Amino acid sequence: MGKSSAGTPGECPKKNRKGRGHRLKGAPGRGTLDKEKPPIFGMIQRGGQVVIQMMKNVKQKTIRPVISSTIVPGILVYTDEYGIYDRLPESGYGHNMVCHSHGEYARDEEGDGFCEVHVNTMEGFWSLPRSRLRPHRGISQEFLPDYLGFFEFVHNVKYRDKRFLVSLLTSALSHRTTWNSIRATV
Repeated sequence: MGKSSAGTPGECPKKNRKGRGHRLKGAPGRGTLDKEKPPIFGMIQRGGQVVIQMMKNVKQKTIRPVISSTIVPGILVYTDEYGIYDRLPESGYGHNMVCHSHGEYARDEEGDGFCEVHVNTMEGFWSLPRSRLRPHRGISQEFLPDYLGFFEFVHNVKYRDKRFLVSLLTSALSHRTTWNSIRATV
């Protein structure tokens, strides 16, 4: 139970890590801002808050600043087998991964019956934005960060106390927006 189907716990063979040949439709490769399909990068604390951000591309130099500004070095980070996460240990993070390409989605490393190595918390979060945005058949890149901010806020507000929510509502309700002020900004 403690071993992944890839061999050593947390190890995923390099040759299958790119997932080539598994895409069924659409343009090959990962999305980029230039391809009009910007990648969305997300991090979530188990049982806690989420950070999501639209990225220009998915490269080390693009995601490293986001990770380092969000996660404290020394923290154990759980990921899937995508190669971009290989350098996390070099940046001072603990790193453990599941190998989806080998059918592994969760792993019990301690033998206590609980699968502590998984990325299901983040995968579960993605179901909210996907299901809400799917009927719109795409969102303009101009407005996508606003939508992402909304979903991040909705998730994170669950972890704030009532005083925060009361002050937020008071602030929102005290500012009156008129139709003319909206039209003037368009």
